Amino acid sequence: MSRAFVNEDAGNDRPDLPERPVPTGPNFVTPRGLATLQRSLVVRQTELAALKTRAERLDKLPEAAAERDIRWLEARLKAAIIIDPATRDLTEVAFGLAVTVADEDGVESIYEVTGEDEADARIGRIAPNAPLARALLGAQVGDLVTWARPAGDLQLEIRRIAHANP
Repeated sequence: MSRAFVNEDAGNDRPDLPERPVPTGPNFVTPRGLATLQRSLVVRQTELAALKTRAERLDKLPEAAAERDIRWLEARLKAAIIIDPATRDLTEVAFGLAVTVADEDGVESIYEVTGEDEADARIGRIAPNAPLARALLGAQVGDLVTWARPAGDLQLEIRRIAHANP
């Protein structure tokens, strides 16, 4: 038989998707971050169950993507180390705390140092490995810190350290 008529993919109905990279080491999370990961896992598991009940299942990509996401979420949860910011004192900027800073023009901003999985710069949540977080961690009220940015260094004054809103 000619090779032109052989389906070389027969029996391989699972699309190849690259795995989501899982950072090595511990996954420091706030209680809010842990709850978010847990909710995301339940949502993806529910979505996968619904995908498997579809009448038309020729397209396996959505199922494969859900399975991949579930593996990633399970790995992040397995590596999770909860740090409760409510137990931290407010003497210096630390993981889970909110810090109010003022730039050189006196414009104030609030940032919260959170776990990688809950970081969202749009709402002021930054991961501990971000350059801004590295500049802030360990600083106290009244300290001046330098945020090394691609656009140029920026001096920030620590104005307030507080427990973040849950």
